[in-house]
Parts: sequence; C-alpha cells; structure tokens
Amino acid sequence: MSYRIQRCEKTIERELANILLNESHNELLKFVSITKVSVNKDFSYAVVWYTVFGNENEKIATSKALNDAKGYLRSELAHRIDLRKTPELRFKYDESIEYGKKIEDILEQLKEK
Repeated sequence: MSYRIQRCEKTIERELANILLNESHNELLKFVSITKVSVNKDFSYAVVWYTVFGNENEKIATSKALNDAKGYLRSELAHRIDLRKTPELRFKYDESIEYGKKIEDILEQLKEK
C-alpha cells in the first residue's frame, strides 16, 4: 500500500472523529469511535469502520444516523482535507472489539476450570 493512501486514511480518520465529536448536532454521533478507514486506490470511496457502545437498538439508530449524515460529513471533510475529489463514505460496524471480548470471556472460563 502506498504511503499516500495510508496518510489519506489516517487524515480522514482523524478529521471524521473531530467532526463527529465536536460539530455533529445529533447526540448519537458524539459516541461513535472511528476504528479504521480504508480508501480504494483511486480515492473514489472510503470504508469507515466504527464502533459504538450500547444495546442493539442504539447501534441500529447510530447506523441510520451515520448514513443520514453522509453528505454533511463528506462536505465537512472536503473543507478540511486537500484532495482533488473527496471520497464517498461507506460506514460499516466494526465487530472486532465484541469478538475480542467474546474470546477473552471464553479464555477466562477455561482458566477457571
């Protein structure tokens, strides 16, 4: 992977986190953590992996709020980063933290036996 793509991914990750925390008007979006951003080679789209702590209903509501705010987030990114074309944002829930917690619980159960 090229250095330029990695740098762009980290910049998008940092700026999206700042926008969600400081400038979003939706309270659900203030509790979103961006875990990773993957940009394709031609910078046409970016997959944004995120987590949010809460029950299943809160996760669904947050997913809907993120998809509703795509246009706003993309326009804010365009003002903050210097790219010829700002990538289209695609949000995906990152289940790796929950998966890691599940494995940790299994290991603790094995250790107790």
